[in-house]
Amino acid sequence: MGDDNSIRTVIRNINKTIGIVVNAFEVWSLILCMFLLTSLLIINVIAREFFVSIYFAEEVAEFLLIFVTFVGVSYGVRKARHIRMGAFFDMMSPKIEKFFMLFIATVSAVVMFIMAFTAYEYVMTAMSRGHETGALRLPYWIFYAIIPVGFFMAGIQYIRTIIKNLTEKDTWMSPEQQSEYEDEII
Repeated sequence: MGDDNSIRTVIRNINKTIGIVVNAFEVWSLILCMFLLTSLLIINVIAREFFVSIYFAEEVAEFLLIFVTFVGVSYGVRKARHIRMGAFFDMMSPKIEKFFMLFIATVSAVVMFIMAFTAYEYVMTAMSRGHETGALRLPYWIFYAIIPVGFFMAGIQYIRTIIKNLTEKDTWMSPEQQSEYEDEII
């Protein structure tokens, strides 16, 4: 029994370390991108009104929006902010709820990894075609490179959810969100 607990402890620590690294990347990149996006758009509005519009603002804003969207997928999974059927979970016994969470997280992880692979193939196709953006003359694939990364990170979050559910007694909706009834404040 002692070996089982030490293995669980090692797995928990690895899962926690991965969470810290991924969390740092997600949070800081999302903060930076939102700051840059907001600043760029405000500055461009002012420049357009009083001077001349910033010629590359739309392309940079597009890139930042794509980045925020796909890194946000992983962040949403980690914080359990994805769509779920809470009413069904509330009616289930804890064992059945845990089984379904493991099943859902497994299927979701597989889907995220398939999407990451498909997005990677798309980025490679875009890279081979050599298309460039109009204003900055940057290859379009640079804009799309974050898409497979975002899906892959979301898959990692689902794997972390599986690990959390296998190493903890209670049911977890994500690596950071335990399954519990939430009272709504009206």
